[in-house]
Amino acid sequence: MVIKVYIASSSGSTAIKKQQQDVLGFLEANKIEFEEKDIAANEENRKWMRENVPEDSRPASGNPLPPRLFNDSRYLGDYNAFFEARENNAVYAFLGLTAPPGSKEAEALAKQQA
Repeated sequence: MVIKVYIASSSGSTAIKKQQQDVLGFLEANKIEFEEKDIAANEENRKWMRENVPEDSRPASGNPLPPRLFNDSRYLGDYNAFFEARENNAVYAFLGLTAPPGSKEAEALAKQQA
C-alpha cells in the first residue's frame, strides 16, 4: 500500500501551496511513506488524478484541484478531508494504515475497544 499525494509544483494559488506543504510536512514528520505525484510537470499524473477522483468529490465546475490523496488507486480525499482526520487524531485510519503503537490515534483506538 502506497500513499500517493497529488500536488502541483507550479500552482499560482497560495492556498493550494500551503495545503500541499501542510500534507507533505505532516507525512514527513510522522515518517509515513508516500509518493509525491506532480500534476503540473507530468501530464499522466494529471490525467490519472482527474480520472480517479470520484464524481461526488469533484467540484461543481472545473477540475479537481490538488492536494488529493490516494492509497494505491483508492481515493482517500482532498485537503479538507485530511485536515479533518488530523484534527480528530484519525489520520492513519483516513490513510488506511495501522496507527503506530504509542501514537494518540493508537491510544484512542485502544480506549474505544476496551
